[in-house]
Amino acid sequence: MRTTRALAVTAVAAAVVGLAAPAASAWDSPSNIVAMPSVIARGGQLTVTVDGSSCHMSGSTISSPVFPTVPLRHVSGNTASATVTIDRNARPGSYDITAHCGERRSLTRPAAFTVIGGVRGGLGGSTSSGATPTDMAIGGGLVAAAAVGGGVFWMRRRSEKRV
Repeated sequence: MRTTRALAVTAVAAAVVGLAAPAASAWDSPSNIVAMPSVIARGGQLTVTVDGSSCHMSGSTISSPVFPTVPLRHVSGNTASATVTIDRNARPGSYDITAHCGERRSLTRPAAFTVIGGVRGGLGGSTSSGATPTDMAIGGGLVAAAAVGGGVFWMRRRSEKRV
C-alpha cells in the first residue's frame, strides 16, 4: 500500500513539474505591450512599456512602421520601456508595435496606438499686444452704461424717501 502511495505522489509531482516547464520558458518571452497615450498626433512622443524577463536585457528593441527601431531600457522587475517620437509624415490610422526580446523572442501588439492628423492651430489673439481701439470703445461704453444705470437707480431711491 505504501508503494502505491509513493508511486502516485511521484506521478503527480512529475506531472506538476512537466506542466510548469512550458510556463517557465514562456515567462522569458514578452508578455504585454502597452503604448501611452493610445491616441497621438504626428510628431508626438509615445511611451511604450513591455513586460517580460528577457526584455530588460541589452539588445531588446521595439519597432513600428511610424517610428524607427528603438532599444528598450530596464525600468523595474520584468518591465522595460522606451520613449519614441512618431514620424511627422505618418498617416492617420492604427499601428502595430513589435517587441524583440532575447534570442528570437518577439511579440506584436496589433493596433497598439492610433495616429491622428496634426492640429492646425491659429495664432488667435496672440499677435496683438494690449487692447485695441475697438476693445477700448466697447469697454468705455459698458462703464458709461453702468454709471448711468447706477445714477438713475440712486436718484430714484432718493426721491422715494422724501414722500
